[in-house]
This record gives sequence, C-alpha cells and structure tokens, in this order.
Amino acid sequence: MSNSSSVTSIPVATLGTPRIGPRRELKTALESYWSGRIDEASLVRTAAQLRADNWARQKARGVTVIPSNDFSFYDQVLDTSVMVGAIPDVYNWTGGEVSLATYFAMARGSQGEDPACEHGHAHHHHGHGAPAQEMTKWFDTNYHYMVPEFSKDQTFALSSTKPIDEYREARALGYRTRPVLIGPVTFLKLGKSHDASFSNLSLLDKLLPVYIEVLNKLATEGADWVQLDEPCLVLDLDADEKAALKTAYSELALKVPGTKIMLATYFGELGDNADLVAKLPVAGVHLDLVRGKGQIDTVLSKMPADRVISVGVIDGRNIWRANLPAILDRIEPVVTKRGAHLIEIAPSCSLLHVPIDLDQETALDADLKSWLAFSLQKMSELSALGRALAVGRSTVKDELAASAAAAAARKASPKVHNKAVAERVAAITADMANRRSTFAKRAQIQRARFKLPAFPTTTIGSFPQTSDVRKARAAFTKGTISQADYEGFLREETKRTVAWQEEIGLDVLVHGEFERNDMVQYFGEQLSGFAFTKSAWVQSYGSRCVRPPILFGDVSRPKPMTVEWWKYAQSLTRRPMKGMLTGPVTILNWSFVRDDIPRSESCRQIALAIRDEVTDLEKAGATMIQIDEAALREGLPLRRSEWKTYLDWAVGSFRITASGVADETQIHTHMCYSEFNDIIDAIGAMDADVISIETSRSKMELLDAFVTYRYPNEIGPGVYDIHSPRVPDVKEMTGLIEKARSHLTADQIWINPDCGLKTRGWPEVRSALTNMVEAARQARGAA
Repeated sequence: MSNSSSVTSIPVATLGTPRIGPRRELKTALESYWSGRIDEASLVRTAAQLRADNWARQKARGVTVIPSNDFSFYDQVLDTSVMVGAIPDVYNWTGGEVSLATYFAMARGSQGEDPACEHGHAHHHHGHGAPAQEMTKWFDTNYHYMVPEFSKDQTFALSSTKPIDEYREARALGYRTRPVLIGPVTFLKLGKSHDASFSNLSLLDKLLPVYIEVLNKLATEGADWVQLDEPCLVLDLDADEKAALKTAYSELALKVPGTKIMLATYFGELGDNADLVAKLPVAGVHLDLVRGKGQIDTVLSKMPADRVISVGVIDGRNIWRANLPAILDRIEPVVTKRGAHLIEIAPSCSLLHVPIDLDQETALDADLKSWLAFSLQKMSELSALGRALAVGRSTVKDELAASAAAAAARKASPKVHNKAVAERVAAITADMANRRSTFAKRAQIQRARFKLPAFPTTTIGSFPQTSDVRKARAAFTKGTISQADYEGFLREETKRTVAWQEEIGLDVLVHGEFERNDMVQYFGEQLSGFAFTKSAWVQSYGSRCVRPPILFGDVSRPKPMTVEWWKYAQSLTRRPMKGMLTGPVTILNWSFVRDDIPRSESCRQIALAIRDEVTDLEKAGATMIQIDEAALREGLPLRRSEWKTYLDWAVGSFRITASGVADETQIHTHMCYSEFNDIIDAIGAMDADVISIETSRSKMELLDAFVTYRYPNEIGPGVYDIHSPRVPDVKEMTGLIEKARSHLTADQIWINPDCGLKTRGWPEVRSALTNMVEAARQARGAA
C-alpha cells in the first residue's frame, strides 16, 4: 500500500488482557489468602509478578499500546466502585483508602462465600455479617461483574489509587502504558439502587470530579492517553443516557485538557449512537469490527478527520485464528483513506474473554490446534497486521501465508463438515418442532397415566457431588481405579440416592447425576464436533475459572449418551425416573462456537442430536424427560430489535429436541435466572409440559409475569433457594406455595427446589427436601 505518511509502525493495542495467570496463579493465591494460608503481603507480591509478566509478554509479542489497570483481584467493576468510594453502609467503611478486607467483603460477603450453583452463576448467601454485592453477566459474555449499589444521597471520593499505582509500577519496569478505566456512564448504568425514586445518572455530577482527579493524577505521572470503556454505547440508549455521555465527555475535555481519551466501545456496533459518538470531544474511538462488521464506512464518514480510530479486527471473544490477508483486504482502504497515523490495530474487545496460551495445549488434535489462537497468539496476529499496514505485506509474508493456509484447511476439512448433518438440518420440517397434540390434550393423557397427587414434588436433577464423588472421578481420570470400580461406586451412590428419595416421599425421582462432570461437558464429550482443552481457562468471576468446550464442527450423536444410566436408575424404583438432558441453546451459549456458520445453525444441529437422545430414552421406557435450558435468556442479544430473531431460533431448537415423543411422554425443562417477564411469550412458546424456574430468591415476584400472561402449562416455581447454605422451614415453603397459588391454578403447580443440588451438602439437602415434601403435603390438605 502507499505509505505517504511514512509511519514505520501502526500502534498495536490489546485493550486489556487475562489476569488469572497462565497456570491460574491468581486463583491459587486468592484461595490461599482467603483460607489464611498466605498473608496479604504475599498475595500482593504474586499480583505484582503477574502484572510484570503480563506486560513483558505483550511487549515480546509486538504490542505497543500496553494497558495498565486491566488487572484485578476480583472484578474490574468492583475496582471502579472501590475507586470512587461507592461502598454501601453494610460494609462499615469509614472513608480513606479502601482495605483489601473491605474489597473482598464486597466481593464475597464477610462470612466467606457460598459455592456457585452448578450452572456457574454465582449466588451469594445472606448469613451473618455483610452479604456480597450482587453479581450479574457482563453484557452478553459469560463473565460476571459485581453490581455497583447507589443511593440517592450517594457521595463519591477517590478511595483507591490503584490506576495510578499500577501506571507507576509499569513505568518503573520501563513500560509507558495506557491506563484503562470503566467509563463513568457505563459504570452508573450498570449499577442498581434500592430507591426507585431517582435515576443513577443523576449522580453523574457528583461522580465526575473523582474521574477528573484520577485523570489529572495520571497526567502528572506521564500518561498522555487513557482508555475509557463505554460499552453501553452499543446498547439502546434513551435521551437521558445520551445526554449523560455528552455531559461526561465535555466535562472531562474541559477539566483534563492535556489527556487524550481513547473511548472504547465493544460487543456490537454503534448503530444509532454513532452520531453522538462523532460529536464527543475525544481524541480516539475504538470500534468492534468483529461484532459490528458492517459499521466501518458509515461510522468513519461521521468521525472528525483528526480522530484516531482503533480498529477492532481480531476477535477478542472467540478462539479462532484470524484470516490475516482477508482482514488486510478489508482495512487497507480504511488506512489509506484516513492516514496511517490515525489508525490503531486492536482486538474487538479486551482479551479477558479468551484463554491465555495455545502452546499449553499439547493434546489437542493438530488440525484443530492450527485453526486456533488464544490471547498470546492474537497479540502476534495484531502485531503482524500492524507491520503489514505500516510497511507493506512483504514484511510479514510468512505469517500471512500460514494464516491463509490455516483458513483454507479449516474451510475444507472433513473434521468440520459432515454432509449427513447438513442434509439432516436442511430436511427439518415445521412439523418436527410441534408435539402431536395441544398441551390441553396431552395434560389429560399424562394425568391419567401418572396419577400424581396434587402439588407433585420433584427435584431439578443433580444431588450433592461430595468430596467422595470428586475423589473417585479424579482417581478414575488418573487411572488409579479401574472403570469397573468407578462405575460400581457410581451405581452405589445412585442406588442410595434413589432409595432416599423414595423414603422421604418425593413423587418424581432423579438419578442424581454422579457420573457427570458438568452439565455441558458431559454431553459435549459424547457428541462429535466438540473438543475439550486441558489448560484453556477463562475467568468467570473472582477466582472461578471455566474451560468452555470448543464447538468446531458439525454436530452429531454417535451413540446414546444417558440411556444406560437412566435404565439402571429406573430399575431401582416404580416411581417415574426423569431422564436428564441439557438443551441445545445452553450447550451453545456455554461453548466457544464456530464463526463460519450462524449460531442458529449450530444450535439446530445440537437440537437434532439431543432429539435422538430424547426418542431413545422414550424407547427405553422413560415417561418423563427433562431438557434443561438454563442459559436460554443469557443468549439474548444486547439490542431489543434483535430479540425476536434469537428467541425464534432458540425456542425452535428446543422444540425440535422435545417434539419427537408421544403425547403421554411428559417433557420437563428448567430455567435459571428470574428475569422472565420480558420473554414470557417465548417461554410459553417452548410448550414444555412442565417448567421449573428459579423463583425463591425473588419471593415469587417473577410470577407477576403470569398475572397478565396466562401460562397454560404446568410450572414448578422453586420453593427452596439452593444458593444459600440455610435450610428453609416448612412454614417458609408453604408461604411460597400460597403465593404461587395466587398466580397459578392448583393443578398447574409442581413443588421443587429452584436449581440443582450438586453444590450443596447432604445434611442440609436432607432437611430441606424433607421440609419441602411436608410443605406439599400440607398444601394438599389445604387445597
């Protein structure tokens, strides 16, 4: 390309990097600190070492705009709350620099933390001491942040100098970094308040002075650029939110005139917010050109001519290797038009969302491995692009050739493409997504078949995975016990659990799932098209890391996955034993998925595979089959205008899995997360015979949705909150049943806990479920 502006290199940024360490060193240090095995000084030393290594790794791979303040002990939003002194009274903070003890109390509660439920959502208990702050998903990623809490009389004050300290620390090691902060408007928008009478955005004028103070201190230290993350710019914004962004950035430009702001937007395109962004007085804007592929020309035409544009061309959220020549074809014209001195190369968003280093995966299939890039490999890709754009493609011809060859091999590979799967998806008919009869007719047939009492009782599926279960699995994985011994152990565990459920009087039983490592991995390992890593950990929140499956090819089911365990469990009882499956949308949403076909198509492939399992369970004699869609709501697009498209294919996929059975087979589903009000129509459209939902925490509030929407099918609103280590008494549960009865008819209601019991201990599970069966018995008497 022409090189009129004679730039020898184009700046290469990462926007943020994983902070857990290549071998999860941060997790180890945090857990040692929390359990009292190491002291604070030791934890702080480990953190400093992780940051130093991280900066060195970036520099070694050609990153020139290295971030600081992207490290966190727990979560970057919590760091922001602490920085500005947004610390609720319950933590007894009296001002001054916030201590690590207060920080971790906000993260975990001041009486230790309750394990996450099996779906990986964190739920924190409200025992003695202060509860943890609420946690929820960061936009539409699988990362969770701590929700800031605000009150009407909120005050803010600089209460942590972390951004300045880490800038200084990097400078002492020889790195001039670009500090990263969460922008003030996104921060306020993500928070909540217990006081409905005011808007969080009304606190902006009080909040901005703290940001100004931080930016001034950074400028004094020598930071000429600062990155402010405002991902709220890819959402539907109302007039107040747009006005808040104008106010915030005008004020910052006025009060910190020497500092250049890189305004970072990500997770989507600007859309109708582009005009607003064009007018903000900032020196640079980062655009996500992976999620918002089509926005580059329209957005650039609006931007001021002297504004630096950071082009997010490498996927920061997925693990596929980039096709570098194709990216260059797309952005060379942009560079030529804008001038190389006004372009920066970056991933679409922070690399926090991908694993650290592909080189650690020694056991992956060689072809698959050649199609992947984790955070360190993505840095090398960015740096190759920067060189190609500044001094021509010939300087990186080997990298470009290897990239093109990998893309071509993946495109043609029989490991990825299976003709039979493609033909089967093409042959899906509308009929395949419909049960044979309406729910009203199925319900009559099912009632006659099962003869269950009013308010039937059941559980969600898993029972405690005790340390014995985990030890046995580890021993079997290592090869220290034989498969026969391991299976014998699992059978005993299952037998005991089934007998105990009968003994306390549950109506519909489950086998306990002792053989399953994880509700997605267990199925992924038995389906073709999925691969699993050994070390590709990604932070979910705090010290909790997950290793998402990699969905790399067409999905099919070579053989039945759960039928043998179901048959064994059903042979132990005459009561109905539910077959337990994970639904296609949840498997999709908790995996790294293909980027070469639409998500909806992968989802339909998984749906057909699970449909085969459902019909095989029915053939084997299963009368009730539960297909969990814990993550259905999690996949909702960020823009409301895109919801319908997603819900149509997500619900359609669920219906494909569930509709291959006879009317007398009862299909159950389970959903986590209780914001159902806005997608209640879609939940009705799933047409499951019975749905169990997480409601006990919200004291059945979510059932308000059912007042206006007459949910026709049967429903089990959870009456036992499994996320807190306390045992609710009979009275508390009968109160919740009463509440449910004011919204639903008596013959619609099932009684169950609100999630699986995998993370709980047996003593509390025994007491709580005994109380639950008694509460149902009392409800029958009262009916």
